[in-house]
Amino acid sequence: MIFRLFHESILMRFWWICLLTASCAVNAQPSNVRQLNEPALTARQQVDVRSIRLYRAGLARTLEYVQAQPQVFPNKRIERNLLLEADRALARNVWRSVLDYQLVLEAIQNFHGHFFWLKNKVSRERSLFATYAAHVARYRFALDFIERVENNPGLAKVLNEPVPDLGLEQGAYDRFKFNFLNRGLGTQFAALSVLQKSSRHQDESGLAAAIQTDSARIWQLGQGKGEAMTLGNAFATLRTLGRQAVFPVQAGVSEWMGDTKVLRHDHALISDAQIAAMAPRLQPGDVMLQRREWYVSNVGLPGFWSHAALYIGTPDTRRAYFDDPDVRAWVKTQGVANGDFETLLRQRHARAYATSLAPQPHGHLSQVLEAISEGVSFTTLEHSASADSLVVLRPRLSKQDKAYALLRAYGYAGRPYDFDFDFQTDSSLVCTELIFKAYEPSAVFQGVHMQPETIVGRLAIPANSIARQFDAEYATPTQQWDMVLFLDGLERNKRAEEADVDRFRISWKRPKWHVLLPDLKQARNSDTQ
Repeated sequence: MIFRLFHESILMRFWWICLLTASCAVNAQPSNVRQLNEPALTARQQVDVRSIRLYRAGLARTLEYVQAQPQVFPNKRIERNLLLEADRALARNVWRSVLDYQLVLEAIQNFHGHFFWLKNKVSRERSLFATYAAHVARYRFALDFIERVENNPGLAKVLNEPVPDLGLEQGAYDRFKFNFLNRGLGTQFAALSVLQKSSRHQDESGLAAAIQTDSARIWQLGQGKGEAMTLGNAFATLRTLGRQAVFPVQAGVSEWMGDTKVLRHDHALISDAQIAAMAPRLQPGDVMLQRREWYVSNVGLPGFWSHAALYIGTPDTRRAYFDDPDVRAWVKTQGVANGDFETLLRQRHARAYATSLAPQPHGHLSQVLEAISEGVSFTTLEHSASADSLVVLRPRLSKQDKAYALLRAYGYAGRPYDFDFDFQTDSSLVCTELIFKAYEPSAVFQGVHMQPETIVGRLAIPANSIARQFDAEYATPTQQWDMVLFLDGLERNKRAEEADVDRFRISWKRPKWHVLLPDLKQARNSDTQ
């Protein structure tokens, strides 16, 4: 078994190197810290440390959930037991989340892992810090996860099933375990620990305490060998070991920028001309599902579609659209004598309304409300729709109901982004949570019934589930959305093309990292199989 796993690991790493070489040759983008100038490197380091903190917290929450599920992840060794379907589903859910967070942390670690070649000492120590922080977070929580899984012999079989979202085939858990339970990784940890202790880098990110906790836990679990390693051979050890990867997609993520584009950051597949042509087809209340291929966004949430945004239009388009007898009658019941919805919106949410009118770059107007990392923000259509794939869905609701939804949505403007993906709270929101709460049915509002999923103990609605629900309801009496437009990105052709509803209906089946899988063409079309 160990020999087979080792052989597979060597073959996989050979393939990863080939894919990385191809990716960098085609895209000609920085693949490590050596290829950035000092200002760009400093900015990158700041963003990546912030990202480590966020995704380490995601791993910590996932492990807390694991510890709260002793019927699946027992705290001590048990005999093999029969896992019910609900237990198997819970285990797969957790496993996918663990892998997702591991993926992005490894991307950061690998990018900064060439720190020892940097000539500037300050820059070198900042990238060392990022490398070490990502490494110990990955290592510590992987060991904790493996410890729980190994307490239940039946779990390994479940977790060894293929994980199409991440391009992992049969035996994924065995390879994951082998990666974290080998002497090479322990030696790498020991070498990084020695270098970090000698560093004079002053941490201002708040990660130092977490690093200390993670490091202590690794030593406790006995994986960090090499206490006697010296500073000199620590550098040599890291140069010799090079980069290690678990995920087939990892080699393709050669530039990580938190929620900034990677690899192809000069343009989106959807063109400016397509966005301009899209605008007249939109109506206030439309929902846009979006996909950006080289964003590693919404980590911890599954699926091809990764973002959702609400089209609100401009004051002029809203005034024309909502010039409707039913809307005017309803607005009058809200205390606006002239029945003008725009007046109601401005009176009810004065601060948000003023913000929506603020000047935008290039003279564009705010036409979209969306929850992004900066919070629930008003953005331009030109900015929001600059994606690689995009679909516009229109709820089958009256204009009065859409006006009600927009009035609700304005009430969430300015609230922070919900990095916990917790739909139970209103204090902060994730992208689909804004859509869900704007269209949530009530006694006086038909709304749209969306189906939350339990993801690592939290109720959420990934953007992909909206597409999946559309597919399930299509051409049935329960259909709640109409598709207005689908621009499907073709990465190989560097463009997006308008596609029909049949192609959109199966888009949600695409793997999350489909453009990075071994056979890109096959992966891109896997939903048609």
